[in-house]
Amino acid sequence: MDVVRAADEALVLPGTRTGREPERSLRPGPRRLTPEQVASRQRERLLDGVARTVAANGYAGARISDICRAAGVTRPVFYELFSGKEDAVIAAYLGGTRIVVRAMEQAYGGAGGPAAWPAAVRAGLCAMLELLARNPVFATMVVEIECVGPAGRRARAELLASFRRFFSDAPPGPAGVGRAELVDIVVGSVHAAVHRAVDEGRSERLPELLESLVHVVLSPFREP
Repeated sequence: MDVVRAADEALVLPGTRTGREPERSLRPGPRRLTPEQVASRQRERLLDGVARTVAANGYAGARISDICRAAGVTRPVFYELFSGKEDAVIAAYLGGTRIVVRAMEQAYGGAGGPAAWPAAVRAGLCAMLELLARNPVFATMVVEIECVGPAGRRARAELLASFRRFFSDAPPGPAGVGRAELVDIVVGSVHAAVHRAVDEGRSERLPELLESLVHVVLSPFREP
């Protein structure tokens, strides 16, 4: 039971919880938490506040005061942990997308080895779509990260590059076609489809994309 609970908690995306949940509050008086644990808890609450504030107001309309209010954390504490709004949003995005990739890896790895690559792809994509659908607040970050500027684009590029690992077991692909470029094009197509669905307010229906995305990923690598 404890192992299952720990696994579930490891896949909690920013914005899933509120910063003002009673069990997450830091009450005055003697504490059993170390300063590092206190900072970690405050940071988690702020990342939740970031995701919720950006989802409600967009990146441009998100104010640090609103983030702190949503997190139940003071402004001075915010600046102890982040240099500013851009820094906090990038942290929330990267932290959340790494959780998504971890969920995909778990599903992908559980589907078998190279001979089962199509099944592994389906399992990984299903995990991604279902996790984002259950967490529409964080899913908004997929769109809003583009408003952050160069740092946001770099964070998005880091995410897309991390998906290349899922093609290590794929068949060679068409002769005369660069494999690296082909993988990046396929990954970009999947991201574009997810981006469009989120931008159109269809985050909770993302699992409906599964069959189309599986087709997009597998088709270029089918054996002749």
